[in-house]
Amino acid sequence: MEDLFKKGLAVGLGLAQTGVEQAEKVIHQLVDKGEMTKADAKEFFDKYYDKGEETQNKTLHHLNIATKDDIDKIHARLAVIEQQLNDHS
Repeated sequence: MEDLFKKGLAVGLGLAQTGVEQAEKVIHQLVDKGEMTKADAKEFFDKYYDKGEETQNKTLHHLNIATKDDIDKIHARLAVIEQQLNDHS
């Protein structure tokens, strides 16, 4: 069951990446046709990308999956503990 979940999550993240790439392609086409300025395109893409990241983070939080930031914090705490242990040796 866990393997199926991991595969599903991988597929979902892959689709999200494909969506980002497709959005970039469409936005570039609009700029090339003169239907959107480069500044508007950047603003639109940044909003789209930020919203996608927010949704992804909410999903990971809801599924109780550690994020890179969570793991980085654990590494930092572990380094402090290791240093304290070395100081007492």
